[in-house]
Amino acid sequence: MPYRLSDRHLVVAALAGVIVLLGWLLPNAYFLRIATLVWIFALATLGLTVLIGQAGQVSLGQAGFFGIGAYSAAILPTHFGVSPLVTPIVGAFISGALAFVVGRPILRLKGHYLAIATLGLGFLISMVLTNEAGWTGGPDGMQVQRPVVFGMNLRQPAAWYWISAISLLIGGWLVLNLDGTTTGRAFRALRDSEVAASVMGIDVSRMKLRAFVLAAIYASFAGSLLGLSNGFVTPDQSSFLQSVEMVTMSVLGGVHSVVGAIVGSAILVLLPQMLTVMQDYETLVLGAIVVVVMIFLPGGVVPALAALTKRRTR
Repeated sequence: MPYRLSDRHLVVAALAGVIVLLGWLLPNAYFLRIATLVWIFALATLGLTVLIGQAGQVSLGQAGFFGIGAYSAAILPTHFGVSPLVTPIVGAFISGALAFVVGRPILRLKGHYLAIATLGLGFLISMVLTNEAGWTGGPDGMQVQRPVVFGMNLRQPAAWYWISAISLLIGGWLVLNLDGTTTGRAFRALRDSEVAASVMGIDVSRMKLRAFVLAAIYASFAGSLLGLSNGFVTPDQSSFLQSVEMVTMSVLGGVHSVVGAIVGSAILVLLPQMLTVMQDYETLVLGAIVVVVMIFLPGGVVPALAALTKRRTR
């Protein structure tokens, strides 16, 4: 019997094809830079796909962990002599540890109480990054030391395009495969009903914490990539507005979908670039587009398109 590709293999293969095609077609460094931002924010949004889409837990503090990752790329080489190459991993470990410690009391809350608690956590992280000027450079931010590989300083947009794209491929593949594991099934049960999940013998607290830690790790790793590719970090990368933007990316594309995380990130990264001709009305038009999409496509762009395709093929 011939081997049949599963849906998740097809998704990863299609994403890899798009990445290779864009890497070949994009004409200059500017477009490569925009594509890199899409991949990085999509990677951070994948953490919300796990936390909100699979486990059903709300977080408005994702940018806090994103900021920890970004500043790990800056602080660790500057103050501790750590190689920039390992800072994404160290930053992810720090964010995961913090999420593990803080998540235990926070995740006892539910609904809007949980959202407010995660919002407060994000504010605290942003305040620390802003006020600890001796370590972080304060509101002005700080320079990030670029990695050196085989004697070459990684500054070229093309290099960061491929680094971020490969990171997204790996991250997307892990989330897709998580869905079929025992942990993924526990997350879905938790999302549908915490009471039912508990009756079935699932450790609800542990599963919530696991999803929260995974989301923090994804955000932190993406933040490190942004800091290293930019060569500079600021506290804005951990701001409340950044958290809202990440949640919007997830919901806009489809909160349950890996492809949705990528599409939502692409929409919110590309739209401001396309609306620059409108100058003073850019934010107004962007907000209106998001509102209209959410009214008419409440499940997100990708699920709506998938449903439309199924109806047409019947």
